[in-house]
Amino acid sequence: MARLVMKFGGSSVGSAERIQIVAERIMEKKKEGNEVVVVVSAMGDTTDELLDLSKQITDSPPSREMDMLLTTGEQISVSLLSMALQEKMQPAVSYTGWQIGMMTDGCHGRAKITDIQPNVIYTALDQDKVVVVAGFQGVSENGEITTLGRGGSDTTAVAVAAAIEADYCEIYSDVDGIYSTDPRIVPCAKKLDEISYDEMLELANLGAAVLHPRAVEYAKHYRVPLIVRSSFNHHEGTIVKEESGMEQGAIVSGIAYDKHVARISIMGVEDTPGVLAVFFNALADRHINVDVIVQGGTKDGKADFSFTVSLDDVEAATDTIKSCRDCANFDEVISETNLVKVSIVGAGMVSHAGVASKMFDVISKQGVTIKMVSTSEIKTSCIIAQDSLTEVILALHTAYGLDTNQQAVVGGPKVRR
Repeated sequence: MARLVMKFGGSSVGSAERIQIVAERIMEKKKEGNEVVVVVSAMGDTTDELLDLSKQITDSPPSREMDMLLTTGEQISVSLLSMALQEKMQPAVSYTGWQIGMMTDGCHGRAKITDIQPNVIYTALDQDKVVVVAGFQGVSENGEITTLGRGGSDTTAVAVAAAIEADYCEIYSDVDGIYSTDPRIVPCAKKLDEISYDEMLELANLGAAVLHPRAVEYAKHYRVPLIVRSSFNHHEGTIVKEESGMEQGAIVSGIAYDKHVARISIMGVEDTPGVLAVFFNALADRHINVDVIVQGGTKDGKADFSFTVSLDDVEAATDTIKSCRDCANFDEVISETNLVKVSIVGAGMVSHAGVASKMFDVISKQGVTIKMVSTSEIKTSCIIAQDSLTEVILALHTAYGLDTNQQAVVGGPKVRR
């Protein structure tokens, strides 16, 4: 017997019919003798519909009230799924995030989990019930309802799995697993049998929407094995675990992209000590995440800086930089949208030279200009014009041998001393 957490996304519970299918899937696991906790997202497009409703009332809804509104979506899902299970004679009980002791900080809309007190879950499991938990939500120390941000149900599922020491956590959605890239762009993209936490974390942070980055961080920290699979079939999914057993020759595992990116440039900044701290401390105070940062050359005591933010944060980031004029002198701040971040990811990049240079060469041969670059040990990212995305992804996928079972050779191994 195993203890497991099953998470179902919005598409999996998008209708009464689909909820019935999910209930059957859960009962299959229960009949195998497992203890089962289920985490559910809001049905289908419910969250988007609630957001649209709020916009009909006000252009600037208070973040506290938005959390009150959006958490209703998951409450609908858990109650209906619990009803479906009970109708099939499977004892079940639904809980909100705060009922299972999902404690968070007080940052509305982007709350982080601080603790879980799962006694209510243990009690229900001891009664042989399926526990159905609302994802995406929690409660602060002050008793305020909070949400974890988009994709927060993944985070809820992994955090619950860690708290109850589950044997594994299954993430169900409308895809069969993790692919080498988006199959909608590259039809011959390969489904990966397994992938490491580090590789998955990079892919998630870089735009792969199958898993939320914070969920992968939790899984890595608490060593919770993840299985990503489809709720619409019984195909084997992708296992996300500590070390991938993929073939040694695999240099690049996947290609990700993020169209939700914008570039902010601060022009003519006086080159004085601490000037960057002024800007980025101000951005941090407004909870604006900054990604790629590039400094141009210095001329006549002035420099240009560029950085990327989420498309949602462009206006706030620009206003924040302008508010720093009293503390830091600069000529102007400009923003650029219609960009995309394309990234290659692979644990094999650590021990092979020439991986990044191949990426630059492939992109240049498509006649595309690279605007910004960032790297880590296992990834390289390039910011390019969004209208070049398809041909660049297709070319990279082929260049790194991801179209076939033969991995491309990209330079020789590095000598590590």
